[in-house]
Amino acid sequence: MPKTTVLNSAHRALGARMVDFGGWDMPVNYGSQIDEHHAVRRDAGMFDVSHMRVVDVQGAQAREFLRYALANNVDKLKQSGKALYSCMLKSDGGVLDDLIVYLVRDDFYRIVVNAATTDKDVAWLRELAAQSAPSLDIRPRADLAMIAVQGPQARAKVWNAYPDVKAATEDLKPFAGRFVTVAASEWFVARTGYTGEDGFEIMLPAHEAAMVWQTLASAGVRPCGLGARDTLRLEAGMNLYGQDMDEGISPLEAGLAWTVDLSPGRDFVGRSAIESAAPARQFVGLLLLESGGVLRAHQRVKTAHGEGEITSGTFSPTLGKSIALARLPAQVAIGDTVQVLVRDKRLAARVVRPPFARNGRALLS
Repeated sequence: MPKTTVLNSAHRALGARMVDFGGWDMPVNYGSQIDEHHAVRRDAGMFDVSHMRVVDVQGAQAREFLRYALANNVDKLKQSGKALYSCMLKSDGGVLDDLIVYLVRDDFYRIVVNAATTDKDVAWLRELAAQSAPSLDIRPRADLAMIAVQGPQARAKVWNAYPDVKAATEDLKPFAGRFVTVAASEWFVARTGYTGEDGFEIMLPAHEAAMVWQTLASAGVRPCGLGARDTLRLEAGMNLYGQDMDEGISPLEAGLAWTVDLSPGRDFVGRSAIESAAPARQFVGLLLLESGGVLRAHQRVKTAHGEGEITSGTFSPTLGKSIALARLPAQVAIGDTVQVLVRDKRLAARVVRPPFARNGRALLS
């Protein structure tokens, strides 16, 4: 039986089409995936992301521990609430997960990990902590739900519905979060997301989620499913774990070199492997130049320097064209034309640098 989030009955009451997503019963859309996509690019939409897991790391050794456990350096987090995107690597440099970590205090960090990797991530962190920080408290927060509200009007509509959130977050900078008291309840409201639009990710007590979902819907925030979430994140050039990278892929071959801090003076899990192997492949975008098909994951890509593969592909509602993320030979240049094998055809595509669209507008033509 698939797992369910606390909002499962709310999705079904709205007539959502439900699918099995990594072992979770989740809404793929509520009628029109295209309309949901445009709602986020043009106005405000919300997603149930309660299948993802909040993990709180607390203890005197928390900062030193995370300096070693993560490929990005938590020392960059200077102010309470600031967020950092990072990979967590195996010793051979493969990506265990990509995640966001928030500084609450020097002895308290909040991490959000992917749903499918939660158990593996927590076990890995506890294994590392047992070796160097055995007193550390690593606590998955199954008592919390998460709702992502995204789009150019997302914050305004949340503020309209919840004035306490407005008072506490009006000055909140992007990629930061803050604890907010709402009707005697503690929420963590972060100005982060997975769509390329502004908005909030709200972590709140699970028993409050259904009421908050309904309140936001009444405030004009459109419920959206996983279908629109995928087209939005792909347009924004954002990786999906298990599809664009996994334990067998280095972050350097997944377009995530910017999340790996190789500054001298800090060791981290996987550092020696990352430094010793030059990437043979690169992670790029593709824009289909011909009609006759849609770019999809696992399609082969022929280039002048060898073969590559699409990792994620879709039809972009914002651009009105088919787009993809792909891993290609390192020698391929931005602007090159390559051939994608779509069923029995070879279709021309241009190599581009993601993102394809953000902040409500197309970035490529």
